[in-house]
Amino acid sequence: MYEFLDDYVTGIESIDDEHRRLFEIADETYRLSKEEFLVDKYDQVRHILGELKDYALLHFEHEEAYMESINYKKMFMQKVQHDQFREKVNNLDLDHLDENSDEMIDEILTFLTNWLINHILEHDKQIGM
Repeated sequence: MYEFLDDYVTGIESIDDEHRRLFEIADETYRLSKEEFLVDKYDQVRHILGELKDYALLHFEHEEAYMESINYKKMFMQKVQHDQFREKVNNLDLDHLDENSDEMIDEILTFLTNWLINHILEHDKQIGM
């Protein structure tokens, strides 16, 4: 379902590779959402959230370092958006996860879909131009 398409290529190999991994995490989340016979998804969702947090932080560090190295003029806006992503992921309600993991998975997928598509297409692609 979640696939890194040519439309998302920035032309910066390291950033594109990291974006591919973020799409893989989104796809793992999607596959978990379709797992009908797994009643308790709490541990899997916590694992995905942990991986998403860790990997996104690493990616943002790399992306921001790259932008700094080329004196990217729109870096401040990128950092603001990265901070918003961090805040959203850090504020996901794990108590709610225990009560309704399917709803939490849907929330994560909606957020990731919007972020990956909009942020990459509207902002990250400009870095490589």
